[in-house]
Amino acid sequence: MKINNIFTAVAIMAGAAMLFSCQNTVGKNTQLALNSQDTLKITILQTADIHGQLDPHPELFWENEEIVFKERGGLANIKTLFDVERKKNLDNTIIVDGGDLIQGSGYVAHSEGEVMVDVIKNMGYDVLIPGNWEVIYGKDKMLDIYERFETPTIVQNMLHDETDENLYPSYLVKEINGVRLGFIGINDPDVPVRQNPIFSEGINFTQVDNSVKELIDKVKIEEKIDVMFLVTHIGIYKQVALASNPIAENVDYILGNDTHERVREMIQGKYAKVTEPGAFGSFVGKLNLYFVDNKLVKDDYELIDVDPEIYASDPEIQAIIDKNKAPYKENLETVVGYTNAPMYRYLTVENPTDNLVTDAARWKTGADIAISNGFRFGNPIVPENGKPAPITRANLWNLLPVNEPVKTGKATGKQIKMWLEKEMHNAFARNATERFGGWLVRFSGMKVEFSSQNDRNQRIKSIEVNGAPLDESRYYTISACERPGDPEDVLCRMSGVIDVETKDYTIHEVVEEYLSLHSPINPKLDGRAYCDYLGEVSFSTVPGTDYIFR
Repeated sequence: MKINNIFTAVAIMAGAAMLFSCQNTVGKNTQLALNSQDTLKITILQTADIHGQLDPHPELFWENEEIVFKERGGLANIKTLFDVERKKNLDNTIIVDGGDLIQGSGYVAHSEGEVMVDVIKNMGYDVLIPGNWEVIYGKDKMLDIYERFETPTIVQNMLHDETDENLYPSYLVKEINGVRLGFIGINDPDVPVRQNPIFSEGINFTQVDNSVKELIDKVKIEEKIDVMFLVTHIGIYKQVALASNPIAENVDYILGNDTHERVREMIQGKYAKVTEPGAFGSFVGKLNLYFVDNKLVKDDYELIDVDPEIYASDPEIQAIIDKNKAPYKENLETVVGYTNAPMYRYLTVENPTDNLVTDAARWKTGADIAISNGFRFGNPIVPENGKPAPITRANLWNLLPVNEPVKTGKATGKQIKMWLEKEMHNAFARNATERFGGWLVRFSGMKVEFSSQNDRNQRIKSIEVNGAPLDESRYYTISACERPGDPEDVLCRMSGVIDVETKDYTIHEVVEEYLSLHSPINPKLDGRAYCDYLGEVSFSTVPGTDYIFR
């Protein structure tokens, strides 16, 4: 029977309600595993979506119904954590990274990923997969950097467009004391849509369809696999759906990545369990597998905070980081402004950071509406001791990791409404496989009330532009960022825009100029997008599960 593409098939979520009720064979012999002297424990450590974050940084947490900030992360600190965990289970630990390593900070942007090479090469990873952002410097640069990591890299659905040959091996097999573990890598097929199309020129992406099942089944049998892992960079919603799709009937675990979610208890699907270990190097996922006579009988999982007070920086890795940062540090650590209020970006609807960015773009361009993509990038910037917090160029790169020219144009109120309905469906579709990212586009100059639980094209309750109701027949000027490779008439996925003009300044230049005139700023949530069901503070939800971001 042919299995349809999981991104379009309605049947994928069949049985989603069973995610937590279905029984898994792991655990039936738990007592045997705990009592047997012959028990073998294998540990899988997982990082994801590090996004070029080299150092410890403020991280946002949701605790006791409020936002709090704690210092987390740092690659040298992660190395110490790796070493600590390896010593607990020497020779039986496998370390995996799920992609988006070489994009997301000013240091990786200015060096085109070079600052990561010697660091990752010495971290002790056993297997890597590329993420959706690995293409940012072009195909050849990605291939070069990953080769110099000197670490096995796998992905089954990225092909050279001229030959249709795989860029990397599709899978890796690791054997520990007779137990054979299979790892198959899958990147997001929508990379050419999610990223600027020009980034991924020369690469073909295949879908997650019946061909993936055929590969899983083939590897399972021919390689005599005892435990099968998919290492996927397709986002929490599609990973949870895949766990209950027949494609994954011979998969035990989906080591998920991409959406920066913090899965602290594995999500049980019909066939597989799903993890996702946060982002920016703030967390490491730890999965322990227990075997008796080569049979998996038990597992346990935790998400470990990379707390610098617990895991001091590894001196060797820290020395590499400091050396690699040095050529860019003076420029990137230049202070360009100050903020009196915390700047952060984890809420699904409205965030102080994007309110700043879009306010600055509308101020500079004079547009009626300024738009910012629904990014989830950027470490918080947090004032301390009642003093404004400095904002550096490095902070701007964390928040806006692609510094493109500003682009303006005109669209009718009807176009804007239809586009916004589409963006809302991308963020809030009840069928998780129809979600695209999971966070609403952000804007300035517009106020929108909506119902996230309504059906497609029926979510918007009201729209105001600069205090007046939206006129569907009127043309409004809009501002967004240029995406090289997009058609001329497209702005932030809105097509049919007229009077398009690409400005001679970039979004970073706009924000720096705005900060120089308006600092210290006081960004806050002001209800420019609001839904009663979600409330002011809304984090990700995963339909069919009890997942909670915290």
